[in-house]
Amino acid sequence: MSAQLDQLTAAAANDPDTLETKEWLDALEAVIENEGTDRAHYLMERMVDLARRRGAHIPFSSNTAYVNTIPTHLEEHCPGNLEYEERLRSWMRWNAMAMVVKANRADGDLGGHISSFASLANMLGIGFNHFWRAPTADHGGDLLYLQGHSSPGIYARAFLEGRLSEDQMLNFRREVDGKGLSSYPHPKLMPTFWQFPTVSMGLGPLMAIYQARFLKYLHARSIADTSNRKVWVFCGDGEMDEPESMGAIGMAARERLDNLVMVVNCNLQRLDGPVRGNGKIIQELEADFRGAGWNVVKVIWGPGWDALLAKDKEGILQRVMMETVDGEYQNYKAKDGAYVRKNFFGKHPKLLEMVANMTDDDIWRLTRGGHDPHKIYAAFKIAQENKGTPTVLLVKTVKGFGMGKSGEARNTAHQTKKLDDEAIREMRDRFGIPIPDDKLAEIPFFKPADDAPEMVYLHKRRELLGGYLPQRRPQAAESLPVPALSAFQNVLDATAEGREISTTQSFVRIISTLLRDPNLGQRIVPILVDESRTFGMEGLFRQIGIFNQQGQLYEPVDKDQVMYYREDKAGQILQEGINEAGGMSSWIAAATSYSTNNRIMIPFYTFYSMFGMQRIGDLAWAAGDMRARGFLMGGTAGRTTLNGEGLQHEDGHSHVMAATIPNCLPYDPTFAHEVAVIVQDGLRRMVAEQEDVFYYITLMNENYEQPGLTPGTEEGILKGMYLLKAGNAATKQRVQLIGSGTILRESIFAAELLQNDFGIAADVWSAPSLTLIAREGQDAERWSMVHPTDAPRLPYVTQLMEKTTGPIIATTDYMRLFAEQIRAFMPKGRTYKVLGTDGFGRSDSRVKLREFFEVNRYYIVVAALKSLADEGVIATSVVADAIARYGINPEKPNPVTQ
Repeated sequence: MSAQLDQLTAAAANDPDTLETKEWLDALEAVIENEGTDRAHYLMERMVDLARRRGAHIPFSSNTAYVNTIPTHLEEHCPGNLEYEERLRSWMRWNAMAMVVKANRADGDLGGHISSFASLANMLGIGFNHFWRAPTADHGGDLLYLQGHSSPGIYARAFLEGRLSEDQMLNFRREVDGKGLSSYPHPKLMPTFWQFPTVSMGLGPLMAIYQARFLKYLHARSIADTSNRKVWVFCGDGEMDEPESMGAIGMAARERLDNLVMVVNCNLQRLDGPVRGNGKIIQELEADFRGAGWNVVKVIWGPGWDALLAKDKEGILQRVMMETVDGEYQNYKAKDGAYVRKNFFGKHPKLLEMVANMTDDDIWRLTRGGHDPHKIYAAFKIAQENKGTPTVLLVKTVKGFGMGKSGEARNTAHQTKKLDDEAIREMRDRFGIPIPDDKLAEIPFFKPADDAPEMVYLHKRRELLGGYLPQRRPQAAESLPVPALSAFQNVLDATAEGREISTTQSFVRIISTLLRDPNLGQRIVPILVDESRTFGMEGLFRQIGIFNQQGQLYEPVDKDQVMYYREDKAGQILQEGINEAGGMSSWIAAATSYSTNNRIMIPFYTFYSMFGMQRIGDLAWAAGDMRARGFLMGGTAGRTTLNGEGLQHEDGHSHVMAATIPNCLPYDPTFAHEVAVIVQDGLRRMVAEQEDVFYYITLMNENYEQPGLTPGTEEGILKGMYLLKAGNAATKQRVQLIGSGTILRESIFAAELLQNDFGIAADVWSAPSLTLIAREGQDAERWSMVHPTDAPRLPYVTQLMEKTTGPIIATTDYMRLFAEQIRAFMPKGRTYKVLGTDGFGRSDSRVKLREFFEVNRYYIVVAALKSLADEGVIATSVVADAIARYGINPEKPNPVTQ
């Protein structure tokens, strides 16, 4: 960048015809003056195009000069009472600091952050006072993804508004007793306050982009009027290093999301040090966003610089601004005016001359643009009114603004949470907080009387914007009936003899039934990531269409086929391409629509279970935090169900990951009727009863006969386990075989082998959710521990198993840890043996893979026989005979090590 500028400067100095250059520039000025900037832009583009076509080499640059995008004469000034707003902002800065410092003086390891809000306070104040609307009867409200580390400042504002008490402020980061404030934005823990979680970093920008697109989706489908709503997302410049932060900016421009505003707080610092010490993060981000098609507005310099830039006739100041790297800018704000004079203005004698009449204090008061209300208001106004493209505001600030020597612009600013008395005094004086010296050591919160003019102003501003923010709707006002289980009769019945279908096909039948439902059909949101044909869902393309704001501008190549690829302005499918994170973000937007839009939506996000759950684990936790409601459908699930694909395609752990999220209800059903029972119950809980849970349901592409629903087993399916098939009652020796997903069928076949080859009866148990029965067992165990004088509660799975005899063998298509969850709840003295698919996947047939991972019917038989032998029920020679009979190689390497 610097070399490019040097070339331009040299070219200007060696201009062979300055008169001609001036004539061209004068002509351009005349066009701008008389016909406007659009006409000037058109002419310049035509000239550049002509020059390139004639062979001229014109290097492309998506950067503009390192100055404010909005010229001074076009700035729209803030209409508010800036004196009141400045005082309110100062009080919020103080209270945010006091909350964090008091928490850490009382308990030194609670943590907290002061510096992020200190740099953001001006932007947040302008937004809350003049732009961001709360939900009202005629407006759905704006959606705010607030920078996670700025939460103390949001609490400080809510405290002045009377929405939070002093007791709550004193319990910052102390939530266990139920009266504290969460460390970051957490809707799970503060369900009427925070709209969205924005930590882990990077998730806020990604989710906000898909949230903005979902608002367009709702409007296009006439489900809700979202035409005047905006999504605002605040993030730090360091946060933009996260791939998720930048990964979807192309989609936002392509989808013309003019309802999206991203504000990047460019305070030039991460936790450890500068973001781009040797570079310029604002210029880097400008190039990325402009290149992607965004409207980019830079707010770099405060008003004190305007006069200096106006004097800069030779462009020397602009050149020095561009050549100075971020590490230097950070250093300037950590020092003083004399240092800035010497090391910044001292880079050129004419710059020193320019500031010769300014004192060092005058130079120090040259602020960055993010700390000036007029500059911020003007940028927000443009973002609010921009049409056709998303907007990003790149706003330069000082990290830890107002923290003085304790943290302002210093590498330690992010972690600073303990201030000494002198730093607190300095902050009080700097912001004019009316607290006397004798009270300073207490670091009291400051809140003026309710009738103070500033407080009246504060409430009036929010009244004009519809109410207070952030706020979250915990329940939708609407109520939707759900279909009875009988509506899914086409998958509840047994398949005809010889007819085989997969649970994936059954799911397609279920979703097709729902799409035809008069109450829920329009609220179903199928979300796919370029795997529709894999799952047999391509029939939905023509039936309900793929959402595209432009419609279909081409004739699809398969138009002559029944299931052709159809895009539509009001399409119902969200087709996200090869993009699991985007698919999950769309799912989250739909799954929280009951809160953000007062419209219950029912999203079904269907993905390869391997590529889905392991890639979107952080987003799945965010969904739990947001109290999401919907269905995640993991297709081709299990380590051995997917023929011929290989290591990276085979899922043996998604259920272990799903089990970690408390409000995720994971199921691994084997049969079509189990899927129907689970989905119908999910609709009841999430739609009819508006319960804050979501479902992860795995599906298989393996075809087999479906036995149909046995009435009375519904409760066991939902609880997580039920008796599928009892062994021969007349047989004395017995074992219990537990299975889930596709491997349950191996247990069924193993039961037949045990009976036919060894005269041993096997009861076969279907376990659609080992995780849920484990959670129920843990709950019962805990209850019994804390109620020692009461009769102990018996876990559900214990109740089932204690009525049986013989060893218990659990086999799944997942790593052993999945079935190990329930070991603690087996009846005392009973053998419990687990088989699973630990290790790396590989390509082969299902038969060979199940042999390799030792989860096929023969290994189940051997495990059952060995358990009986260990108990002394049969001779060990019987086990050896079985190994020989089934051709098992006892010297075969352990699959975990392969």
